[in-house]
Amino acid sequence: MIILINGSEIDRFPRLVNSMFKLRANIFHERLGWDVTVKDGLEIDQFDEINPLYLVAVDPTGTQVRGTVRLLPTTGPNMLRDVFPMLMPKDEVIESATIWECSRFAVDPAIETPMEGHFVSEATGELMAAVIEVGLMAGLTEVMGVFDARFIRILRAAGTPPLLVSKPQKIGVCMTSVGLFEVSEKSLQNIQKACGLKGSVLETESLRRNFAA
Repeated sequence: MIILINGSEIDRFPRLVNSMFKLRANIFHERLGWDVTVKDGLEIDQFDEINPLYLVAVDPTGTQVRGTVRLLPTTGPNMLRDVFPMLMPKDEVIESATIWECSRFAVDPAIETPMEGHFVSEATGELMAAVIEVGLMAGLTEVMGVFDARFIRILRAAGTPPLLVSKPQKIGVCMTSVGLFEVSEKSLQNIQKACGLKGSVLETESLRRNFAA
């Protein structure tokens, strides 16, 4: 299940938010070797201060954060434009009211193994499906991201192959590209099939209340 948290309300969900930032530190600092700031075991950057939308995957009991991704509009500050402009061809930008950026996509390595008969792990699939669900509700056409080679393979396995708009470059220990993937009912159905998901993965209001402090 996916809990949606607006950046302006993170104080309502201190346990979930702290676990999310700890997971990000583990993935991006320790595993991928990215040049990110970690303080007190938490990875937080300047884009966490501008009211992003967080999608947080939790286990059925609500005791474990299994993954997270952050969404930002491309019409404002975002990672591609302000941190990784070198990835794009000169003078080219991605900026549209119908395109959002996903960043800090992280899944607990302990649960990344797909279930039998499926191509993508449940938590990864839930996050990807949630991005599409939110995109459909917001009237988006595409989602943009800075993806490493491994995640590009995951997107392809889930039936949502990204359109790569940059040449691969090394960031940390990873070869990284800029990609766009389509927001559509077809994309959502492909992800659901690849991951064995049935129905919406987004929170109910009652579940949301249970996670608030």
